[in-house]
Amino acid sequence: MLENFLDSILDRTGTGVIVLGLKGLLLCCIAAIILGLIIAVSYMICSKKYTQSFVVTLALLPILVMSVIMMVNGNLGTGIAIVGAFSLIRFRSIPGTGREIGTVFFAMAVGLATGMGYVGFAAIITVIVAGVMIILSKLKFGEKKEEHLQLKIVIPENLNFNGAFDDIFEKYTTKAKLERVKTTNLGSMFELNYMIELKDNADQKAMIDEIRTRNGNLTVACGVVVPLTEEL
Repeated sequence: MLENFLDSILDRTGTGVIVLGLKGLLLCCIAAIILGLIIAVSYMICSKKYTQSFVVTLALLPILVMSVIMMVNGNLGTGIAIVGAFSLIRFRSIPGTGREIGTVFFAMAVGLATGMGYVGFAAIITVIVAGVMIILSKLKFGEKKEEHLQLKIVIPENLNFNGAFDDIFEKYTTKAKLERVKTTNLGSMFELNYMIELKDNADQKAMIDEIRTRNGNLTVACGVVVPLTEEL
């Protein structure tokens, strides 16, 4: 029973070329749309930030790939032309994160399977991969623990920043390193960028208040380090 479920629902000639029929085409289209929606929903569950355009693209990508595979259908010339078209699309796209690229390949694989008529295989792969994606996301697999904070302090130009806040850092942090100094406000002020690690149960507000009393109540900003955009 399972072996029949994994067989292609499309008829083929003796040479292996797909013979398209209306019933088989409609079944493949419906399967591609449903599986594309499952992929899009699983990505929305796993990703904290996503755009509507990307989610819609994920939902439509399987049926688009399916239609391309059905159009090629053993025709070498058509296949080469489509490869050329996809290579042009590559240069019109912006770099994406590893998760986005992986999900795009996921959707393309499902579209490829449905285009060949292997609807059961595509459904099984979709359920397994989407389930693993959601489970790993909920378990926060591979997520780094945020230990470092970025601290920005604006000081007037007449304040010597060398060691100016060392006693405060010693009180509230286990590590504090001055990463960068730059002038701001037409050179009348300095902006100090520190990388710090707070002590356990350290009062972040109390630390900022003490810094403000020393820098003349100028701007103080403290937050997590913004990671670089991951690209493949």
